Amino acid sequence: MVVGGGFGGLSTALNLAKAAPALPVLLIEPQERFLFLPLLYELLSAELRRWEVAPRYRELLAGRGPVWLQDRVSSIDTNRQELITEAGRRLNYSQLVLATGGRPSTYGIPGVEEHCLGFRSLADVERLQQRVQQLKQRQHPLQRLVIVGAGASGVELACKLADLLEGAAVVELIEQGADLLPQARSFNRDQARAALLKRDIRLRTTTRVVAVQADGLTLQRDGEAAGREQLPCDGVIWTGGVVGCVPALTPALELDRRGRLLCETTLQVIGSEQLFALGDAAHSADAGGDEHPATAQVAYQQAACVAANVLHQRRGEELEPFIWKDLGEMLGLGIGQATLTGMGFTLAGPAAFQLRRLAYLARMPGLQHQLRVAGGWLADWL
Repeated sequence: MVVGGGFGGLSTALNLAKAAPALPVLLIEPQERFLFLPLLYELLSAELRRWEVAPRYRELLAGRGPVWLQDRVSSIDTNRQELITEAGRRLNYSQLVLATGGRPSTYGIPGVEEHCLGFRSLADVERLQQRVQQLKQRQHPLQRLVIVGAGASGVELACKLADLLEGAAVVELIEQGADLLPQARSFNRDQARAALLKRDIRLRTTTRVVAVQADGLTLQRDGEAAGREQLPCDGVIWTGGVVGCVPALTPALELDRRGRLLCETTLQVIGSEQLFALGDAAHSADAGGDEHPATAQVAYQQAACVAANVLHQRRGEELEPFIWKDLGEMLGLGIGQATLTGMGFTLAGPAAFQLRRLAYLARMPGLQHQLRVAGGWLADWL
């Protein structure tokens, strides 16, 4: 049984069905559509279409083995190996994979939940598209959109929004740390910095958000005793961090400071042998204690390991540790632009954008969907 149909959960279910066709696999996911998060920025800019980025689970899983249950798991009893859904279903499992993903962390900052836009769902994309159109139609002076968090999500979103707005509003990027993209390769960081400069996107580093209001936010620059700054704006998009989204567990299992389940190197959850976790729901590290990054690339690789270990466990075989293979790093930097490093080369610009799309095409779930998307892209180019 797999709980959560995101990138890691869906891949796990498909890997299990492919490796053991006779094994019954149940995928529990409340949303109707799978969402390919790395390409959500292209959906925002209309470079890709909704059906390409968010296919329906019914279509993806048709004839492929896993059974999809559209419901949400509310609690799990690991002693009884039973879970309860929001619809009141009680389901028993022999093995369970938690791939419930994450949710934005507000860090307890006042006003974030009430006034900030997110960027993790189709509804978020629609709201942001509406805000862009409103700003372009109004054409008031000094219009401003603020993005909190200069990690990969914040940088990609800032570049797309600046291109979409076409000068109708200023885009500002707020980062608490000393620099943008703290975990990125130096080439990608330099390309990102140049992309922000080209689009007149203001980057404020070492700056904390103290509070968010309906018409602005309160900032505090680290190391300055001059007081706080009130920054008026026409919208705040929050990309400032993600915490694990794990159902209630009985008995309680240990979570890290980001709400993720602590896992063995095999991705078994510590304290429950029949429970595995991956993606944003799991705190996983290598044998040396180095934590794996929270990216789609890692979740995709974890899915293959978890599927293999579920089958190893059923056969009474030794489980294998998860070993992350760094395949490189890709970053969209505006409409038709990207940067990438990996496999011994670096590239930026339109060619990098096309390679990035092809790389993600290869990671889309299901050959049939890959072919449909590839056919659509080919038709657009002809």
